[in-house]
Amino acid sequence: MAENQKESLALSIRAQEEKIKQLRTNNAETTDIDAEIASLKGLKQQLDALTGGKKKKAGKNAFTLKTAKGTKDHNDKEMAIREKVFSTITKVFKKHGAVTIDTPVFELKEILAGKYGEDSKLIYDLADQGGEECSLRYDLTVPFARFLAMNGKEYQNFKRYHIAKVYRRDQPAMTKGRMREFYQCDFDIAGTYDSMIADSEILKILTEALDNLEVGQYTIKINHRKILDGIFEVCGVPEEKIRPISSAVDKLDKLSWEDVKKEMTEEKGLPSDVADKIGEYVKLKGSRDLLEKLKADETLTKNASASKGLEDMTTLFDYLDIFDITHKMSLDMSLARGLDYYTGIIYEAVTEKSAPPAMAEGKKPKTKANSDELDESTVGVGSIAAGGRYDNLVGMFSGVNKKGQPNLQIPCVGVSIGVERVFSILMSKQKAEDIKSNETEVYVVSVGDGLLKERMEIANELWKNDIKASFMFKNKPKLDKQWNACEKDHIPLAVIIGRDELDKGEIRIKDMRSKDEGQGGGVTIQRNNMVQEIKDRLALM
Repeated sequence: MAENQKESLALSIRAQEEKIKQLRTNNAETTDIDAEIASLKGLKQQLDALTGGKKKKAGKNAFTLKTAKGTKDHNDKEMAIREKVFSTITKVFKKHGAVTIDTPVFELKEILAGKYGEDSKLIYDLADQGGEECSLRYDLTVPFARFLAMNGKEYQNFKRYHIAKVYRRDQPAMTKGRMREFYQCDFDIAGTYDSMIADSEILKILTEALDNLEVGQYTIKINHRKILDGIFEVCGVPEEKIRPISSAVDKLDKLSWEDVKKEMTEEKGLPSDVADKIGEYVKLKGSRDLLEKLKADETLTKNASASKGLEDMTTLFDYLDIFDITHKMSLDMSLARGLDYYTGIIYEAVTEKSAPPAMAEGKKPKTKANSDELDESTVGVGSIAAGGRYDNLVGMFSGVNKKGQPNLQIPCVGVSIGVERVFSILMSKQKAEDIKSNETEVYVVSVGDGLLKERMEIANELWKNDIKASFMFKNKPKLDKQWNACEKDHIPLAVIIGRDELDKGEIRIKDMRSKDEGQGGGVTIQRNNMVQEIKDRLALM
């Protein structure tokens, strides 16, 4: 029987290899190819398990060359895109008056404990290093709240952004941007302001960032914790079950209603009829029309929590109209956000790549064969940004007075953009070879004699004038190698020198992007006009 399994796996491996080859021939999307490669690795692992694997003779001090699970290296092409993403987001954040701060990559364990609900199991705990129990930061929000609690007198009203790595012991799906080490880009407004003004600006900032990043079509799902809590209360959910039930509802973007109801009833002990009442609300989506429908629901409006939430959302929609972003919003009653610290409006941005590919078929994400890692062909990118209002988080760190009230209360609202997920979308749109990873603007080329010192002199002059230039590190480089360097690095201009030109005090400039054969070997100009000519050309690019 084992021999039959080996033969079957061998055939499957060959078929999978052929499939990957065909996808590459057809220039399929990188994410699709990566998913099939992952499946191929799984098949090979199964075959190795049956055959005992291929035993390799280990050399002295041999070790496995790989990155840790859920992490990855980024090459120069990828970093070019990532730096552009960071720069784009930072520009938007600064436009809205934010300053930046930084916090340690790890916090005292007690700072993070109890702040994330069911997701707390994903926190990376560190070994005790001399009397302090620490954990890697899970997000940038809780460290910010701790920062405010420590420096509250100086930062009562504060706009801040923070771009840094966070860590989660999640099951990775690398090509979909779901990792264990990843960047977040946060923007938060701390302080006491009139209702929904800061909240509406946060949503404006999010739309500007996503528009400038050119992620394609997106929708920002919005909801309000007070409305959701009110729904749970009028449907008969006990207070102690509101957060667990909220966490289950939040999975409706990944699971069917039947699966979510099953979790609520069988795993969390909610009566079936209560779950059905909840289902009548959380399946609703819309805009102002839905808001008006909820405001007409007398059962809901009699609930104090829901009534306050509906009042907030009415004000918010007026401000969204002013900022001209209402059309990008969807009032989605299934949005719950699993984190415990949210107290008011909540939101997340999704694209067409956010949902799992198999959702329409009612399938759940699968794991790879012989592994606990997710099969990436069965998962989506997920939300690319999320956030909300968290008015009580700072107070959790400030201690309480004799009346049992927090010594310091600083309301906050913010958003976090998931760079890795944005990056995975942007990378899927382009070919690696089309990405310019360096910023070189001019390549100094010699014809005939190597003219190394002359090339170095010209490069030095260009550098002194803040022009990004390069040349080949060879005494006598071949001309075709120099042209290939220009093409490979997408360098727009070439300064061409030969002995005859130098003797006449001339150089040639060629536009390397142009396919016009009429420019021949380039345009001849006087050597002392070189810098100005190049600057003029670069200004037009």
